[in-house]
Amino acid sequence: MCTNYTPSSRDRLRATRLGLAHLPEADWPREVYPGYEAPILVRGGAPGQHDVAPRCLLARFGLVPRWSRDAAHAKELSRHTTNARSETASVKPSFRSPWRERHWALAPMENFFEPCWETGHAVRWRIARADGDLFAAAGLWERWPDPASGEVTASFALLTVNADAHPLMARMHRPGDEKRMPVLLAPGDFEAWLHATDEQAHALVRRMPAVPLVGEPAPREPAQHTPHRPMPTPAPDDTRSLF
Repeated sequence: MCTNYTPSSRDRLRATRLGLAHLPEADWPREVYPGYEAPILVRGGAPGQHDVAPRCLLARFGLVPRWSRDAAHAKELSRHTTNARSETASVKPSFRSPWRERHWALAPMENFFEPCWETGHAVRWRIARADGDLFAAAGLWERWPDPASGEVTASFALLTVNADAHPLMARMHRPGDEKRMPVLLAPGDFEAWLHATDEQAHALVRRMPAVPLVGEPAPREPAQHTPHRPMPTPAPDDTRSLF
């Protein structure tokens, strides 16, 4: 899982070799939690059109399914959709439409945070590339028009893979829980993901991410808090089959 990460800065995004035409005017938080807006990269042209640069836009972390009834329903559903299991995303009601329409997204990040339970209680760890270079998590994005106001919300989910055999990520989360991690891509794979066919996308998410990772304890510090507040973790319910 990944529900908290540090998004890439403007300077880092400008330095990419993706030819981004512009960046969003609005700022984004230093750390991202469910419900926050964060920068994502999406395909700039039609499927298969490789000569158009990717777009960068701000989107809500937690995908809002297009069949959400109203703003309250959209908010409730998006609490469950920050992560999408790559094994089932193409068939689950919340994700199958963006998957079918190849709404691939990349969430550029400097690092992400996971709980390590090796001491018997959760210790927040920061996970980053060993070489400090830019990387991104593969995901899906969607647009949802509010029937009442007409306002369009862009949102996204991060795809995850099993990490039981990963030397670092297998140390995260509660003992006995399945170990999961984001599908992490290096800049050389960004274009391949954004222009992937259905078959290519399945192949990319099945392989264990090759980005070499390092981790270290990273307790929260009051000075690092943003003005935003993360959405509460939802209790288990009987809607899990949707996600």
